[in-house]
Amino acid sequence: MSEAVTLDRLDRAVINAFQGGFPVVEQPFEPAAAALRERGVDVSAADLAARVRALDEAGTLSRFGALVNAEAIGGTATLVATHAPADRFDEVVEEINDRREVAHNYEREHPHLNVWFVLSVADESVEAVLAEIEAETGQPTYNLPKQREFRVEAKFLVDGPVADGGVDRSGLAPDVTQTDRTTLTPAERDLVVEIQDGLPTTETPYRDVADALETEVSWVLETVERFRREGKVRRVGVVPNHYALGYTENGMTVWNVPDDLVEEVGQAVASLEFVTHCYERPRHEGVWPYNFFAMTHGRSEAESAARVERVREVMAEHWDVGDDDWDTLFSTRILKKTGIRLTERASANTE
Repeated sequence: MSEAVTLDRLDRAVINAFQGGFPVVEQPFEPAAAALRERGVDVSAADLAARVRALDEAGTLSRFGALVNAEAIGGTATLVATHAPADRFDEVVEEINDRREVAHNYEREHPHLNVWFVLSVADESVEAVLAEIEAETGQPTYNLPKQREFRVEAKFLVDGPVADGGVDRSGLAPDVTQTDRTTLTPAERDLVVEIQDGLPTTETPYRDVADALETEVSWVLETVERFRREGKVRRVGVVPNHYALGYTENGMTVWNVPDDLVEEVGQAVASLEFVTHCYERPRHEGVWPYNFFAMTHGRSEAESAARVERVREVMAEHWDVGDDDWDTLFSTRILKKTGIRLTERASANTE
């Protein structure tokens, strides 16, 4: 299974080790480098910071820093499917992509629902925005909001050191007390906006953020860690560009799971390490019979097929899966890929 980029031993160690659990301390590359040295990878803090910067600049990483959980910050995001007729495909896609609320959009293999996009709104109504899209495109939309989340763990490992990806230095972060607030303070909103695209790839990234916000680094460290514990930040570390690593086969498996088994099945499928996203979503009678989504990625068609088959095997341990009870929708084109509009969503949720 070939990779799309050439990686040396240190590159592979960085990618495997730090997809989560990166230290939230003023000079994080010191303990991060020490963790690699403990695992036989000889590197200094300065060289590790330089390597993360090089991987980021080369596009091997999508970002370095805190992966913000947009749902916990404010606003709403939902998955939407629609049909773009062959003779109007580009026109329909352009009308959808022109909407600022549309973050990601993919063409997927399906005889009818061939366009799938993520709609992100701050304080607007999802239904109102979809009504406008339907009026503009002349096509019905099918809203598929997340009803239950079983797994969001998009980690992509490569062959090399720290193969299990098991480095966790999150315990070095300051001790903080969680809050039950669902809204943000103005200072927290400014922090979200500052870090939403990643941390600076310097030896003192949190201090650089503090300087940009004209605040104390201790407050940045404490708030990032509190956000991690509260779920506003999913994890802190490197986020690989999975296409650059060769994970080009993107299979969205969909299943018509008996309603009384969704929780049981969800937990079982979520335990598969190669499943990156796993949700319950609504059916649409007469159009969309599936209520369970599990996303897999592979570095070849064969690997992807094997992973889909493994999901089917796990499903079959819980219920009698028929041929009409599931499907796999592979993405054939990325039609749009921009970040979720966190600035607007955070601002709308600020006290």
